[in-house]
Amino acid sequence: MGVAGTGKTTVGALLADALAVPYAEADSFHPPENVAKMTAGEPLDDTDREPWLDAIGRWAGERRESGGVVSCSALKRAYRDRLRAAAPEVFFVHLTGDRALIARRMEQRRDHFMPLTLLDSQFATLQPLQQDEAGAAVPVCADPGTVTRRALAAVREWSAVLEAPPAVRP
Repeated sequence: MGVAGTGKTTVGALLADALAVPYAEADSFHPPENVAKMTAGEPLDDTDREPWLDAIGRWAGERRESGGVVSCSALKRAYRDRLRAAAPEVFFVHLTGDRALIARRMEQRRDHFMPLTLLDSQFATLQPLQQDEAGAAVPVCADPGTVTRRALAAVREWSAVLEAPPAVRP
């Protein structure tokens, strides 16, 4: 999860490879109307996001036993709650970085429908993970391999907690 330009697609694909599980890019779940709206520089509203989040949640829920990685902005707690409703054991890796770093990355991207002009609205909407949410914040100031290794360590730590007997879970 994270704002546009944090490397969700790159890190998500690398993480899925490392875990030997399927990968999905959340942008592919957007209906054409959402893509057209964002391409025009208009931020999506919560109503626009509902069917998109439901489709992502279904994808994640269908992989409850086998596992999977899906990149998704999941900027608000309510969005993450909606995803958790469909996939209760979901673990969020929040890719973090300051606005200047993310803007530089977005300026270098080609052929992506999300314009740099929407970055401020993404940061304004962002609600970082809260203490009671399964997840970890991972800074993106390093190369993708390092970021992926840090994300993988967080996922493995969480998996170990899940596999522990209930009496010793935090």
